[in-house]
Amino acid sequence: MFPKPGVIPLGPLRLGDVLGGAFATLGRYGKQLLGVGAAAYGGALAVVVVSAAIAYSAVADHLDRVLSLGSDENPRTEDWVPLVIAFGSVAVVGLIAAVISTAMMYTAVPAVLQEAVLGRPATFSAVWRRAWARMPAVIGTVLLTWLIALVPLLLAWAGFLAFVIGMLSMDGGSGPVVAILIGVVGALATAPLATWLWVKFSLAPSAVVFENQGPIAAMRRSSRLVRGDWWRIFGITLLAGAIAMVASYLIQIPFSFLGMFSGVLGSMNLGDDPNPASVIVAMSGYVVSILVGQLVSQMVVATFPPLVAGLLYVDRRIRTENLGPVLAEAAAMPPQYSA
Repeated sequence: MFPKPGVIPLGPLRLGDVLGGAFATLGRYGKQLLGVGAAAYGGALAVVVVSAAIAYSAVADHLDRVLSLGSDENPRTEDWVPLVIAFGSVAVVGLIAAVISTAMMYTAVPAVLQEAVLGRPATFSAVWRRAWARMPAVIGTVLLTWLIALVPLLLAWAGFLAFVIGMLSMDGGSGPVVAILIGVVGALATAPLATWLWVKFSLAPSAVVFENQGPIAAMRRSSRLVRGDWWRIFGITLLAGAIAMVASYLIQIPFSFLGMFSGVLGSMNLGDDPNPASVIVAMSGYVVSILVGQLVSQMVVATFPPLVAGLLYVDRRIRTENLGPVLAEAAAMPPQYSA
C-alpha cells in the first residue's frame, strides 16, 4: 500500500485514482478553484460587457440606421464600416480576455494540486499569487501547443483552398465537389498528427507550474513524460473532457430555461415597432441568464480537465522518476521546510 497524505496515493495511479483525485481536489479545494475561476472569468465577462457597451454607445446611430433599412435597401459604407470596426474590436477584447482567464485556470489548478497531493491547505491568495506569477509562461505554452497542433490542419486546408482556386479557374463542372472531398480527406488525414502533438504537449502547463519551467522547456518536459504512455494519457484526457462537457451541458439547462422565461416576459412589453434599445432591454434577462450559465459551466470545463492533466503529470513522474518517496517525505515535513 502506498501512503496517501492527500488526494491520491503516492504510487502509480490507476484510472480510478486519477478521476477520484480530481473529484477529491474539487471537493476539498473547491472554494479556492472556483474563487479563482469566478474572479478570472467574471473579470473577463465584465471587460467584454463594458467594451460592448462602449462600442454600442459609439455606433448606436449607425446601428439604428442599418436596422431601419428595408429589405431592398443596402447599408451605406459610412454606416456599416463603423459597426464592423466597433464590434470587431469587442471580439478582439473578448478573445484576449478569454485567453487570459483560461490561462489563469490552467495555472491555478497545478498550484492547488501541489498542495492537494501533499494534503496541505491552500489559501485563495496563495493560489492567486502563484497563478498570476506563472500565467505568462502558461499562456506561451498553451499558444505554442495550439499552434503546433494546428499546423497540420492548416496546411491541409491551405492545400484545399489552392486546389479549389485551381479547379475554379479551369471551369470544371465537378471541380468544387472534388475540391471539397480532397479538403475533407486532407483534414481527416492530418487530424491524427494534430491529436498526437496535442497529447504530446498536454502536460506542459503542469510542468510550467510544478517545475517553474519556461514554455519551450515545459513542452520538452511534457514530451519526455508522455513518451511510452501516449494512448493511456490520450484515453484518460478524452474521458475527462467528455465528463466536463456533460457537466457543462447539465449546468446550462436550468439557466437556459430561466433565460427563455425571462425573454418571454420581456418581449410581452414590446410595442408593434420597437427600437433596438427597447429590444436590448427586453432581452437583457435572457442574455444575463445565458451568460451566467456559460460562466458557471466554463469554470467546470476549465477546471476538471486540467486537474486530470496535472494528476497524469504527477503519475508519470512517479512511474518514471520514482517521485513517490520524495512526495511522501515532503508531506511528512512542516510546510515551511518542504520543497
